[in-house]
Amino acid sequence: MPEYIYRAVDENGVIVKNRVQDKSKQNLIKKLKVNGLDPIYVNQVSFGKYSRTGIKKNATNIDEIMNLANTADIGKSKNARKFTVTERINMTLSRTEKVTSRDIVIFTQNLYLLKKAGFNNVHALGTIIQSTDNMTLRGILEDILAGVEAGDYMYTTMEYYSDIFPYIYINLVKVGELSGSLEESLRQAVDYLDTSADLTKKLKRILIPNLVQFVVLLAILFFGSLYVVPIIQDIFEQVGTKEKLPAITIAFSNFLRAVQENWVVPVVIVAAIIGGIVLYTRTPRGRYKWDYFKYKMPIFGQLIFAIDFSRLTKAMVLNLKNGMRIQESLEVSKNVVKNLVMLSIIETAINNIIVGDSWVEPFEKSGLASSMITEMLKIGMQTDLPTMMEKLVEYMDMDIDQIIDKIVKILPQILYSIVGIVIIFITIVVLVPCIEVYMGIFLFSAAGF
Repeated sequence: MPEYIYRAVDENGVIVKNRVQDKSKQNLIKKLKVNGLDPIYVNQVSFGKYSRTGIKKNATNIDEIMNLANTADIGKSKNARKFTVTERINMTLSRTEKVTSRDIVIFTQNLYLLKKAGFNNVHALGTIIQSTDNMTLRGILEDILAGVEAGDYMYTTMEYYSDIFPYIYINLVKVGELSGSLEESLRQAVDYLDTSADLTKKLKRILIPNLVQFVVLLAILFFGSLYVVPIIQDIFEQVGTKEKLPAITIAFSNFLRAVQENWVVPVVIVAAIIGGIVLYTRTPRGRYKWDYFKYKMPIFGQLIFAIDFSRLTKAMVLNLKNGMRIQESLEVSKNVVKNLVMLSIIETAINNIIVGDSWVEPFEKSGLASSMITEMLKIGMQTDLPTMMEKLVEYMDMDIDQIIDKIVKILPQILYSIVGIVIIFITIVVLVPCIEVYMGIFLFSAAGF
């Protein structure tokens, strides 16, 4: 049975530390909360193979926990248990070794291949654990395996590791397990991870060079306006010339100097604006409006909607193929979407089914789905819905590829335009005064010519 080191605080503010065995991290956290302890961290330090004689027995209630565990006021303990070097290494690794997206991709690919070969979940997870080098991921998989052996679904334990497994990933697995099509769901999860990684790489290749260039140009602009322009002004005053710097140069330089002298004011204003936006988006109304903006925003809005709708469609196909009704399929499949606007459309569609209306109508009235999508759904309702939705999935995949290609072509042009505007502004504000000094035209004015 896996072993865990936990640190928790009771209602009196006393820190409790202990090393125990339990069938899963999820089960241990539940046990601690039931006994009035709020977990600070729970780290797995062995994975079912490591054991040590003389280990403290498992605590099942608060009295046993307080008798067996090391306790202290917040942050300190005089009777801390001495750990061996091996234990310290395992503890450090379990806390610090990061689970990367590549680790998740490899795990998902291996699980998909083993499921395709006919392995059950217990056998497949046990096989993968033996070949997993990442200690953190290995501990998580041990936890998932323990949950499966106890009769839970894999996604149930994955939800406790939402910082490791993406939200969409967990719900793809959930749809697969609930619909009985885990193999196909894992294939979709692999595609989701690969597509996300490819899109991220493409955007990074476009954005990073242009952003670096933009930052460098801004640095030149600020440095020139704050330090170079005042030097040129001093030169003009010393030689007594009547020539003056461009009005925009003087105005921008004075503006930056005022900001520099009273930097607290703009910082507070910016912080207040950002804080207000963040707090507003955490309210139900603000979150809904923010999610709606995501679907309507320039450049990326169409892509975000297409990806969400494609995930919903793929999940529904799995459910419909396994005999679920449309209402049940929508109910299960909605978990692969996080956007409140899409969720509200799905809920309206489910309510329409209950009262006998068309479930396609909310998607059509939203104005977000294209006419091709709604027409294919209507035709599917009149003929064979699962088959038509498979065609819709193929259409959505092609549509997403076309949208990504458009973004890849348009985004550099927009970035180049922004950079060009900054360059022109730098030329007017900084370079023109420098050229005047270099040409020495102001000297003729100073000499009376």
